[in-house]
Amino acid sequence: MPVRTSRYASDTLPAGTVDVVVIGGGSAGLNGALMLARSRRTVVVLDSGTPRNAPAEAMHGFIVLDGTPPAELLTRGREQVRRYGGRVVFGEVASTEPAAPSADGDLRFRVTLADGRTVTARRVLVATGLRDVLPDIPGLAEHWGHGVVHCPYCHGWEVRDEPIGVLATGPASLHHALLFRQLTDDLVYFTRGTELDADTRARFAARAIRVVDTSVREVVNGEDGAVAGVRLADGTFVARRVLAVATRMLARAEGLDGLKLPMEDLPDSMGRRFASGMAGTTEVPGVWVAGNATDLTAQVGASAAAGALAGSHINAQLAVADTDAALAAAGGNTTTD
Repeated sequence: MPVRTSRYASDTLPAGTVDVVVIGGGSAGLNGALMLARSRRTVVVLDSGTPRNAPAEAMHGFIVLDGTPPAELLTRGREQVRRYGGRVVFGEVASTEPAAPSADGDLRFRVTLADGRTVTARRVLVATGLRDVLPDIPGLAEHWGHGVVHCPYCHGWEVRDEPIGVLATGPASLHHALLFRQLTDDLVYFTRGTELDADTRARFAARAIRVVDTSVREVVNGEDGAVAGVRLADGTFVARRVLAVATRMLARAEGLDGLKLPMEDLPDSMGRRFASGMAGTTEVPGVWVAGNATDLTAQVGASAAAGALAGSHINAQLAVADTDAALAAAGGNTTTD
């Protein structure tokens, strides 16, 4: 359920081949682009304008920038990438695929946008992020990022001491409950048909976590429009001001099929991600991945750091490729005085 941000002034796509195309304009993509642009690489960021944290009022847990609105962070990030000559283009990617290599054998990729524009690049950094899949409970999605939260580190302090309800989605919700219990003394765990053994019930009871086994029918709004609680299948109303949900997290792969990037499922149906190795390398030569597209639980700071690492790794490999091409052009000979 992506939320589109306000459209901003877009740069134009260059006509020639660029060093790197970054697909995704979030913290991972922008930080990767920043590292590349500062290394005097020609880089284009393709941004669909639908960041995962768009509904949130602020991002947290990132030193110095704690409390910064997500939109402000991205605006400043785009400005900094452009300061070093990088381009940021507003548009959705329709397809990405390998293209014919250069005359000296260097890799090429062609990216096509939904409006038909194309750009060719030597390397690709995938930083598309992920989308959260919420349980199909009437009234839940409208409160996403406000009264409905998923991360105790991103939103926990802001909901401390509130009556919180954990809507179970699977095994991950058990640990979720313990983390949110750290933030409030008033926690209710709605099992929603998931298994809860005697040992877990005893552990919850020891922490004064109330367990409700009756299924949840809907989320109920208060007069202020915020979450007031949930209505159960038997008609019972349970007052809650905040609902915590361990979402199923799916790496955003739209427009990337042509790259044939390997993907893998996380245990306990937590989600699906792009498989990656050191510095975001993938099994596809010339393609890296960074941020939530491969690390589903990374917060903004970790995603930005991953983008920076991938960007520096791409630059290093391009430096080798440039040297190989120069050597081949010189006939493979070196001379000494």
